[in-house]
Amino acid sequence: MHWTYGLGTVVRLENRELLGQKTTFYAVQVGDMTVWVPNDDQLLTRLRRPSTKTQLGKLRLLLNKPGVTLPQDRHERKTLLFELLKDGRAESLCKVIRSLVVYSKNHPLNDNDQALLKRAQTALMAEWGYALGVPPAQVELQLRKVIGIPIPTAA
Repeated sequence: MHWTYGLGTVVRLENRELLGQKTTFYAVQVGDMTVWVPNDDQLLTRLRRPSTKTQLGKLRLLLNKPGVTLPQDRHERKTLLFELLKDGRAESLCKVIRSLVVYSKNHPLNDNDQALLKRAQTALMAEWGYALGVPPAQVELQLRKVIGIPIPTAA
């Protein structure tokens, strides 16, 4: 799991020179994009293994909790949410999702809030689907049910 782009596959290791220093990078394929991740002291916050089925149970419980109280000021809210996501953990994705869903019940989400919620949900759903081996549509229905977002009905 890449902390920003979500589920990917390490396709190779490559030595590259950056700022005059040789560094080993992980080439991570995320969809149709390759992300280069340096093998440095921040690697564990940038890359991690996807959650297991057992860990998903804990994440579901976390999604049912109230979440973090978000400030009304959009700049403060954005800073807080990005700070939560900085550690790259699945628990942080859940906290951001839950906090924004709860916040949206009383306040409209701005474009940044909506984009961040979508990004967090997409990353969590990819991880969830990978761990359970289920298709994306099924994962989305499960996530909507857990966080209390109405499931669209066919017309």
